[in-house]
Amino acid sequence: MIRAYDKIYLEKARTALGRMLDFAVYDLKYDINFFFRMFITSGVAARFEIGDCSLLAGMSGVEIAYEVLENSGVNVERIRPNYTANRSREYWMGWALSYYQWETSLHFSEIVKYIPVEEILALYTPYHEMDIRQFCDKMDEMYKAAKPETNLKLFRQNAGLSQRELSKLSGVPVRTIQQYEQRQKNINKAQAEYLIMLSDVLCCEVIDLMEKVQ
Repeated sequence: MIRAYDKIYLEKARTALGRMLDFAVYDLKYDINFFFRMFITSGVAARFEIGDCSLLAGMSGVEIAYEVLENSGVNVERIRPNYTANRSREYWMGWALSYYQWETSLHFSEIVKYIPVEEILALYTPYHEMDIRQFCDKMDEMYKAAKPETNLKLFRQNAGLSQRELSKLSGVPVRTIQQYEQRQKNINKAQAEYLIMLSDVLCCEVIDLMEKVQ
């Protein structure tokens, strides 16, 4: 899978997101759910996802927290951060979640839509003592359980089309569409021609039909 940004920035991204959440909760006294929603709606999350260097390399986690507030129209007096000796659950969540987002290329909004913030925080014990891959495997498991339908099926249903209607409009065999939706065939390995034909009818990008969690 092609990553949104080079791995050289990943550790900085993980540290920044972890520090942002820790600062927002313990210094600015925000509820983590509320602040994470602001992180998404402020547009800062989108910049984070694409590896905006001015954010990842140019700002600390504290500065990113203030960027979220400013972009959300919230004026707060800047305070001196308290740097705790031990990592908080919130710090760990940001640190681990940043890796998972980079690994899957899922939007942060998509992740927390299916795995709420409270459920990610609840993974702190025992996953903060485990390898990050084990955390990712658990997140994949939870994501797939919460979102059993494929992207193809969701886009087709949103378009109000049956499998047969989509087949007729796109030219892709109905049996192939069924196999993709039932995961009998991996749509990520589909012919490029099929993906283009389906995305044209469903008015989406080819990448929107790909399954980022296998």
